[in-house]
Amino acid sequence: MKNRQVAKILYEVADLLELQGVNFKPRAYRRAAQAVESCPTPIEELVAEGKLSELPGVGKSIAEKITEIVRTGKLAYHEELKKELPVDLYALTQVEGVGPKTAKLLYEQLGVRTLEDLERAAKEGRIRNIKGLGAKTEEKILRGLAEARRTEKRELLGYALPLARQLCRKLEKTGLFRRIQPAGSLRRGRETVGDLDLLAISDQPEAAASAFVSLPEVEEVLAQGPKKSSVRLSGGLQVDLRIVPEESFGAALQYFTGSKAHNIRLRERAVSRGWKLNEYGLFDREGKRLAGETEQDIYRALGLDFIPPELREDQGEIQAAERGELPKLVSLKEVKSDLHVHTNWSDGKATLEEMAQAAQTKGLAYIAVTDHFRFSQAIHGLSEEDLERQIDEIARLNEKLSGFRILSGVEANIQRDGSIDVPERLLRKVDLVIASVHSHFHLSRKEMTGRLVRAVEHELVDVLGHPTGRLIGERPAYEADWEEVFFRAAKAGTFLEVNANPQRLDLSAPMVRAAIEVGVRIVIGTDAHALDHLDFLELGVVTCRRGWAEKKHVLNCLPWEELLAMRKRGK
Repeated sequence: MKNRQVAKILYEVADLLELQGVNFKPRAYRRAAQAVESCPTPIEELVAEGKLSELPGVGKSIAEKITEIVRTGKLAYHEELKKELPVDLYALTQVEGVGPKTAKLLYEQLGVRTLEDLERAAKEGRIRNIKGLGAKTEEKILRGLAEARRTEKRELLGYALPLARQLCRKLEKTGLFRRIQPAGSLRRGRETVGDLDLLAISDQPEAAASAFVSLPEVEEVLAQGPKKSSVRLSGGLQVDLRIVPEESFGAALQYFTGSKAHNIRLRERAVSRGWKLNEYGLFDREGKRLAGETEQDIYRALGLDFIPPELREDQGEIQAAERGELPKLVSLKEVKSDLHVHTNWSDGKATLEEMAQAAQTKGLAYIAVTDHFRFSQAIHGLSEEDLERQIDEIARLNEKLSGFRILSGVEANIQRDGSIDVPERLLRKVDLVIASVHSHFHLSRKEMTGRLVRAVEHELVDVLGHPTGRLIGERPAYEADWEEVFFRAAKAGTFLEVNANPQRLDLSAPMVRAAIEVGVRIVIGTDAHALDHLDFLELGVVTCRRGWAEKKHVLNCLPWEELLAMRKRGK
């Protein structure tokens, strides 16, 4: 949770400096904030180990400021800057349509300081009257507010999952727990979670509860008891611990994993047989326990195949389990590669060799290095000469590597008209071409659809990167006819990415399912800009699993030779 708090302060420093007309510094602070926010390692650990410099964009000066935030909870430099603009700038700029300059204008013209002030002004129609904004901006802000409200009290899966595991590891080390594991929406792999649910078995429930509420991450104890305890962590996230009898653990795990809609269907199935299903177990008419120790027993007793947690959303999974037609979901151990990786040739932190070694250490067989082609002064990208030199360097490295392969690639830019900004002679030289939208997000549905269709039908484009452009809680997906885009991609043989960055998870799970139903193949990429980001691969796999994807749908499961043979120019 500290990562988010640190990043929030750095983002606001960047915005405040930008409002003062300062050059270059805002970009540096934003880059550092992004690195901290997306880092799976707790920032406290990096500070303690003196490893802040390993993060992209974090030099000596910003490292000192991060250290100050971690140790004191605030930054004196940030407090000084805020005196000139006393608004919740971070919250306001999370709303689509509100940048730092607009936030300042809204404060000066309407006294807007908070999200509540902004919402009131927008609903009352006062924003449209400000010179330079107008009705369209007001409408965009209202849409952005809805998105911000939807996720403001939820935590991204990519941050909640390692946090939950860290808490479980600490509790396991106490020796007071025979079993402990996360449940709830986290276990289902939802892209955001409202709180954390931990389920446990303990022979010493009072002592176990005491150990839980005494964790160093706990800021406030909400409840404490031998069956249920609740705490609020320093970052605001609530965590509930439930201690249950061993004979009920499976039933409780099923019940508290949810979803609510899925559980209702299971209870209806039990009732239709004259039985009762709850968090304590499955019971017949006489109250005899039929199942409860394991989830598998619960589903089996109800005449169903075991349903993986990721599918429990009442989206046809119960009917499929009854027919024995559940998909055999892709697993992390089946994934051989990461197909979207950046290095210090563009805006990444690690070298080609460092990224390859880290990926190999994590058990991967190959990666695709897809550095940005130069498209903005804000992003250090490759020139034509850089890309040619990188292709040669990758070839030299591949001669040295044993049991591992680096594919040469590029992340090209889809321009407003759908054309690709990398010369064709270079597209033909690399192993993998990812084409992504990085600008002009607010085109009409018709124009954006045409733009994406032209890109996926380009004969040298292999992958449509982060297809919908969304940033969870910050920027909604752009408008497009996705049914048409998926159909054209399938027909052209273009793959669609599940970008595993925690803020993206793009494609989303429902769109993964829609895409594979029309024959699209999926590529998972972490969009890694640092070595730690390779850990995001699991989030991509979880998203694919929630989208009913099997191994055959995910190209990362192929050996690199087979992947290259599938590309358009290889057909």
